[in-house]
Amino acid sequence: MRKASRLFEIIQILRLAKRPVTGADIAGQLEVTVRSVYRDIAALQAMRVPIEGERGIGYILRPGFDLPPLMFSIEEMEAIVLSLALLERTGDAELKQAAKRVTAKIAGAVPPPLRQTLDANALHAWGFAAPSASAIDLALVRRAIRDEEKLELAYRDELGRATERIIRPIALIYYAETANMVAWCELRQAIRNFRSDRIEDCQPTGLWFKGEGDGLRQIWVNGWQTNASTTNA
Repeated sequence: MRKASRLFEIIQILRLAKRPVTGADIAGQLEVTVRSVYRDIAALQAMRVPIEGERGIGYILRPGFDLPPLMFSIEEMEAIVLSLALLERTGDAELKQAAKRVTAKIAGAVPPPLRQTLDANALHAWGFAAPSASAIDLALVRRAIRDEEKLELAYRDELGRATERIIRPIALIYYAETANMVAWCELRQAIRNFRSDRIEDCQPTGLWFKGEGDGLRQIWVNGWQTNASTTNA
């Protein structure tokens, strides 16, 4: 790892830390020697980066220090390129457009060597794109998840039975062939999965479940880990 990259990573480690971080801990994360970490911290302090602490006790970064504009390594840029390509395989039209805007913004901000990674078109996410969900706006679902707003669904299960539900959406899972909405179903009084291709209508209700989203997601995660599969709607 080049020195400039190490200095940046040390600042990142200290910014995210909730307690003093020892030189040995930093060295372990960066896979360098402790002596190199001590030299790098001394160099940062000489550049007036507000790092406090000492050897054997640990280091902290005083609040209020702002990093320069975000920069990516080649590997990080490749990860971004591939992630944006994977979005093209979802049926979420709004996310596809957002991916294109992100690519354009990054290309305009990074220096030429990294811009070549975006322009090279050498990384691809292979496979067919999921069809857009005709009866459901996935952007609406994502907003409802963020805002913790209940949705009203007209849904048809795997046997073709039609039901109407009031749900509290908490997550979206994107598969190659469809998207699954994870929600607390007020009809079933339990977490359920709703396939986007079985939803016949989806509308906001103007009713809210503010402050409940994180708790419901924890119930979902715990149930998924216990059962290894999610109950169908």
